[in-house]
Amino acid sequence: LHPQIPDFQISPRFHPHAKGKNIRLDAQLRRATRKNSFCNGITFSQRPVRLYEKVRLRLSGVHTGWSGALRFGFTSLDPSELAIADIPKYACPDLVTRPGYWAKALPERLAMRDNVVAFWADRHGRVFYSINDGEPILFHCGLSVGCTLWSIVDIYGITQEITLLGSARLSAYLPQSNHDSANYSNNQLESSQAAAAKFATLQLSNYNQLIPCCSTSSTPSSSTSFNVQRAPTPFDADLHFHPVRGPDVVLSNDRTVACTHFLDSSRTLMFSDRPVRVGETLYVEVGHLGLPYFGALLFGMTSCDPGTLNAGELPADPEVLLDRKEYWVVYRGFPVPTAGDVLSFTFLANGEVHHGVNGGTRGRLLCVDSSQVLWAFFTLHGAVNRLRILVTAPSSPLSPPVSPTLSASDAALISKSSECTVCFDQEVDTVIYTCGHMCLCNDCGLRLKRQINACCPICRRPIKDVIKTYRP
Repeated sequence: LHPQIPDFQISPRFHPHAKGKNIRLDAQLRRATRKNSFCNGITFSQRPVRLYEKVRLRLSGVHTGWSGALRFGFTSLDPSELAIADIPKYACPDLVTRPGYWAKALPERLAMRDNVVAFWADRHGRVFYSINDGEPILFHCGLSVGCTLWSIVDIYGITQEITLLGSARLSAYLPQSNHDSANYSNNQLESSQAAAAKFATLQLSNYNQLIPCCSTSSTPSSSTSFNVQRAPTPFDADLHFHPVRGPDVVLSNDRTVACTHFLDSSRTLMFSDRPVRVGETLYVEVGHLGLPYFGALLFGMTSCDPGTLNAGELPADPEVLLDRKEYWVVYRGFPVPTAGDVLSFTFLANGEVHHGVNGGTRGRLLCVDSSQVLWAFFTLHGAVNRLRILVTAPSSPLSPPVSPTLSASDAALISKSSECTVCFDQEVDTVIYTCGHMCLCNDCGLRLKRQINACCPICRRPIKDVIKTYRP
């Protein structure tokens, strides 16, 4: 069809055959419409997508009668070799549970009619997206960039029709040859992406410190730099992880990044190397690999100086430490975060510890004794395998010591806390036995229960059964 034109120069099209059974394509393979139901809307690109090539699409059809919005990402498997019968109803979680597929959901509040969504991958395996050519937002990490990639778009939920627009390579910052691109180091694009993805929503535009994003390696080495440059006032970078930590934790040379050895690491307790000051906000970035089936983050505060502890005796479950004579407070109710999320913890003078995600307030997390000197501590479990300390900041002007007032968007986000933490589509209606946590829909609960060594996504306790509940 284009004998003299390389594949990468052909305008993007949908794959004519590899598609969900409810998808209808126009003659030009540029517009995809989902007919009937809210699922079976998976589509693929007809040709591979280059690193840094923006896949651009317009949400040309939106119907508010459903819940959830389109999912998108990449695959390293040629869609032409995919049997139609093997294309599942959903990209998430059905498709992404298979090796070689990476996709996530666009927040429903961004899936408005005629919005232009662009997404792309960089050489570190990170995926970014933007809305209407706005600031890049870090979507997820962990792509295998050493192989050919095709794009995936699942026309799901309220998204009924999308139209492919012309793709664009981010050539303003990159050399044109593939060889030069692969070896291009510390370019302006990557720095701006990393900074925007972390701080654009934190209202820190007056202090535009560039913080490196997550590394492609989960285990630091001498050749991997984790150093974070000292941030200008009002930020401080003097807080690090304490050298005393659980035996399954590896620290970077400057002790700002903590990684776990293996997916099933259990003894991952780590501390701040100094007490957290009253009025101080700690910003950390989380990273994870794989699916959120194996646990999440745990946070707490203690009056125990970590330097007095024996690293070899640190337990897998910090709740064991509650029987010690020191003051210990543990919070384990975090949902599984997204790789690249920036979490904030603010220690107020009244003893309240407030929590935020990517600049959005989540309210009070803990109440602690502020008259004591307190260190922060974390544990990482399963899917959450990396934690990076970014900076600390005083509570004013960023986090005034008052009860937060939720914006309409924050309130809407919190109201969705009843969504299943695995599929993010159905409402939570299932209790996990024996821990009692409610974080799953019945479908995901049954699927998780069938897995070997199934654990609660929140506390990692073994799942003996899942019990569906019925609301009046």
